[in-house]
Amino acid sequence: MAEVARAPSLPVLFGLEEELTCSICLCLFESPVTTPCGHNFCLPCLEMTWGPGKASGEGFSCPQCRTHFHSRPELRKNTVLCRVVEQFGKEPLKEDPGPKAAEKKLPQESPVPCDSCFGAQAAQTCLSCMASFCQEHLRPHLESPAFKGHHLVPPVRDLHSRKCPDHGKLLEFHCQDHGRCICCFCLVTHKACDTVPLAQAKEEKEAQLKKRLTELYTLSEKASQSLDQVRAQQKQTNDTAARKLDLLKSEFQEIKAFIQEEEEESVKKVLAEKQRVLDKYDFVYKVLGKKKNEIQGERDQIEMALSAGDDISFLTKATKLRPMQIKDVFIPKIELDQKVIHAVYQKSFGLKENVKQYLTQPEEGSSQAKPLHPGKKNPGPHAPKQDSVPLKPSVDMASKEANATSTAETKQGRRRPARRTQSPNQRARSSSRTVLETQSVTTIQTFLDKSREELLEFAVKFCLDFNTAHKKVVLSEKNTKMSVSETPQNYSHHPQRFSYCSQVLGFQCFKRGIHYWEVEMEHSNFCAIGVCYGTMPRQGAESRLGRNNSSWCIEWFNTRISAWHNDIEKCLPNTKVQKIGILLNYEGGFLIFFGVAEKMILLYKFRAQFTEALYPAFWIFSGGTTLSIC
Repeated sequence: MAEVARAPSLPVLFGLEEELTCSICLCLFESPVTTPCGHNFCLPCLEMTWGPGKASGEGFSCPQCRTHFHSRPELRKNTVLCRVVEQFGKEPLKEDPGPKAAEKKLPQESPVPCDSCFGAQAAQTCLSCMASFCQEHLRPHLESPAFKGHHLVPPVRDLHSRKCPDHGKLLEFHCQDHGRCICCFCLVTHKACDTVPLAQAKEEKEAQLKKRLTELYTLSEKASQSLDQVRAQQKQTNDTAARKLDLLKSEFQEIKAFIQEEEEESVKKVLAEKQRVLDKYDFVYKVLGKKKNEIQGERDQIEMALSAGDDISFLTKATKLRPMQIKDVFIPKIELDQKVIHAVYQKSFGLKENVKQYLTQPEEGSSQAKPLHPGKKNPGPHAPKQDSVPLKPSVDMASKEANATSTAETKQGRRRPARRTQSPNQRARSSSRTVLETQSVTTIQTFLDKSREELLEFAVKFCLDFNTAHKKVVLSEKNTKMSVSETPQNYSHHPQRFSYCSQVLGFQCFKRGIHYWEVEMEHSNFCAIGVCYGTMPRQGAESRLGRNNSSWCIEWFNTRISAWHNDIEKCLPNTKVQKIGILLNYEGGFLIFFGVAEKMILLYKFRAQFTEALYPAFWIFSGGTTLSIC
């Protein structure tokens, strides 16, 4: 009775292999579970996918529809789907004999011909003779004792591709060291290598690629979420800037005939600030999109390798795969400069009130004042008197700002050049620009005037990253001291390790804030101290500190001291100091190098708009030189 009930279901299962496949591992479901949003996955695949989310506290989401769950859903085995998968795996799907089934029937490969008569269809293939035989020519293998030890298998197509090109024997093993398939005779030359049977090699490589595919899926999910987050923040910034512009325009409507030039200048500042932030968002979006495309490209390559049916072609494609160095996504802090927006708005509001007050009152001591506005008349002689006010308050405000700017510049030891008489609007704009420039210079000057005790308030502690050290760099004292040796160290391979220059990075990175650290040098003949992005190259001549746009450093080359960035050298005066202080202000956009002595000595300062996390970086070349992190 059960067989009768099950028979009609077999045509229904035909063509449902894609529906019974997990979207993570691309295989038939294994212990299928269902998420609250209604999608099905293998329980081990879902556990592996949700592992990083649980560790980082980012919550859980469906890998297919990205539905977010605040807490980890309770997963239960889908027994119905489990029985369907089990039935699908056990029962061979029979084709529908009808005309529709004939249309859907896939084209079959041509039969393997017999190697003796070249006409009949081969019944079996002898791996000892390396030939295929029909039923008639197979009789000696079945009846004669001379062929008793021959290995007979079902007909094999393209038998020549399974032969060793050197010995003509069957390829039965895979050399893990050389990444190629070999025969039993090749084992003599590969006796020192790690060799395994073909089936075992395929199983191991398939497990590795499935694991890598799961990791890439998780990274792709994070990249997609980051892209959505960037667009949402960009829209919010755009809306905020639009609201500020509406406020500005509403204030300028009453005085548009008098200060049209000032309105245009103020709007231009806000638009420039908005465009600056939007451009940064576009840049970050392009970087994240490129990273996602790289992830997708590697996923496609792995999926193509996994789709290969033949062991040889699979191992050939899998061996050619080279995993890329893909780091986790990072979104820098980007926002509008509220100080600029607030300053522009406050200035426009103050000008409006001052102009209103000026327009509604007559000039002092004038009995017949001219009309001050095309739409307003002069008050009559019998109009009530009002308290007198300054005739040109906007000029007074500009004068105060100019005086304040002059005082700040005098403190910095700079002289203002003599200027011709300017209009009130020109004087106000010039004062505003001078104040902004002075604030930027004053921020750096504030740190230059600090003593060592004050700079130590921003001190940080870190050690050196063992995985980035060049094989000639020797680390000691709990990875806080470095030197160079002519004998290469026995370091294991790591994708972040420097292979061209004897360099090493700090273990800690800085994404925001102000940080200060000191490095002590001994016999500073050939060495460099600086910072770099984590994406700086690890190979080739461009991986040296200062020779790319991802690093900034001070270099000691024998008796010459230079500042390097983007392969541009700036020679510095020779200063004999044994301890170097480095101050990094991430948001401020500058990096200062000090010589630590009784009084702090300024060596050099860099200005840059940092867009990635920064790592302390060191280059050491001379055998007698040592660098120690204080």
